[in-house]
Amino acid sequence: MAQLPSALAPGDTAPRASDFDIVAVGQAGRLQFECLLLAASLRAKSPAFSGTLYIAEPHPGPLWDKDPTMRGDIKGALADLGAQILPFENTAFGQSYPHGNKIEALCAMPEGRNFLFLDSDTLILGELGGLSTDFTRPAASMRRTGTWPEEELYWPGYSAIWKALYDRYGLDFDSSLDLDQPDEYWERYLYFNAGWVTGHDAPAFGARWRDWARDIRDNTPEELVLQSLDPWLDQVSLPLVIHSFGGGRPEPDLAGLDGDLTCHYRLLPLLYAREDASVVQVLEEVTGPNRIKKWLKQYDPFKRMIYQGRGQKVRALFDQSDLPPREQQIRNRIKKHGFWMR
Repeated sequence: MAQLPSALAPGDTAPRASDFDIVAVGQAGRLQFECLLLAASLRAKSPAFSGTLYIAEPHPGPLWDKDPTMRGDIKGALADLGAQILPFENTAFGQSYPHGNKIEALCAMPEGRNFLFLDSDTLILGELGGLSTDFTRPAASMRRTGTWPEEELYWPGYSAIWKALYDRYGLDFDSSLDLDQPDEYWERYLYFNAGWVTGHDAPAFGARWRDWARDIRDNTPEELVLQSLDPWLDQVSLPLVIHSFGGGRPEPDLAGLDGDLTCHYRLLPLLYAREDASVVQVLEEVTGPNRIKKWLKQYDPFKRMIYQGRGQKVRALFDQSDLPPREQQIRNRIKKHGFWMR
């Protein structure tokens, strides 16, 4: 296979490492309120961030059963917080696979810029303006578990599955391995949580991610026939794309994105149950001002968890220094007490 093009053409000069934009996906329902919280926390906790916060919004089209656009007043509130609404059209995913929105949103971003993609359910905890890394070497979150592939009775094993994918796109499989991990153990293989992704030239990165994800979905390699790709398709294809652009596991300069700079909380009951007290403090501080509260109270889980004290009741159910080992156990305990909301 011919050598894959880099996101940075020969002779080009990348923007300085601390110069980057942020993009998250916002659409009707839960995500639009999560984006408001994300934007509010960015403004409160990262005043030195000098890039643009883009809230990418899918537009109605044949791949959607209903209009996915955000409410007009919510978009106005996001603009007041400094966000720029970025419309995009779905050509590959949409209603059938909403996780694909993050992929197609990147395709709509400005060319030639460093980018940080964040899931909408992310809270900014600290100053991102000082984040400095080599964005031309893409990376993604290591706050993940071995969710894919799943061990099956007649499956070919981790190596055979991942190697089939690397071989399909002409990639060097062996150089992606963490040789400090044992063979056939999931952490040996390049695998990320797509809650945050860094890179350079989002349209180039997004186009390759879109094309390869669609190809894996529509022309699934034989080695994957026992594996489910929903909802894992974005995380199956992401390591291949990152590797193809010369990236890999994040360097220490990105550790804050899985630590003291951002928190990918996913759902508020989980945040209150398991995150550090400093995360809860930031959440309640950022959501306190009336100009933020009046919007977030319109979403029932935020209203009850943050403003009516249900989150603190969830927190009291757990010893954060000795949490149950599996997330499902945490969820079950919250549900047993009637506090689960999403």
